[in-house]
Amino acid sequence: MKNSSAELTHDSSKGTGTWPPAQNKRQAILNAAADVFAEEGFAGASIDAIAVRAGVSRQTIYNQLGDKDNLFKVVVAEITDRSSAGFFRVLDTFPVAPADLEAEMTAFSGQLLRKAICDPNGRWLRKLVETEGARFPELFETWKEYGPGKKYPAIAARLAQLAHGGYLELDDPALAARQYMALLATDLRYDQQIGRQTPESEIDQMAASATRTFLRAFASRR
Repeated sequence: MKNSSAELTHDSSKGTGTWPPAQNKRQAILNAAADVFAEEGFAGASIDAIAVRAGVSRQTIYNQLGDKDNLFKVVVAEITDRSSAGFFRVLDTFPVAPADLEAEMTAFSGQLLRKAICDPNGRWLRKLVETEGARFPELFETWKEYGPGKKYPAIAARLAQLAHGGYLELDDPALAARQYMALLATDLRYDQQIGRQTPESEIDQMAASATRTFLRAFASRR
């Protein structure tokens, strides 16, 4: 039988190394599963590979978290929760009464990219949703509920405040929120498709470009 320290080890050299420290078997399994699912996809991942990565037995995984379907759902739920927490921390800084609309929205967009979209949780979710979402939509119910289901309405509400204050002209804040988020993610999708991690030096450029394009469409002309 493996000793407890071996069972709790997460070898970051084999994966992302971005998840919370494994202080118990459950977290060790979730860390390992996140790495294996990211590397192999849902279909290609196996309980055996996850068990080896986590340093536990197959039976420990079944006892702790059930079969592969349930394990994937739990991993998605946990990472979605962390990603959402980062998103809402940044959202608290949204400029609802800006002195300089473009400058302040650009700064907000940069923080949103850094702390809620380009962060490890956001990258993991984006990759898995884009590669696995169409094949296994039932495995992403938690992501749909707590990801776009809460983030887009929250952005829409802030944009509506700007419109109410005379800064923007919006017919449909919900549509504007989706378009704003799409502009932010455009270049990130390209980077992800070619396996490139977006350099920090490019994030401010992305934020400025997305904000400028958005305001050309929606800034008040009055």
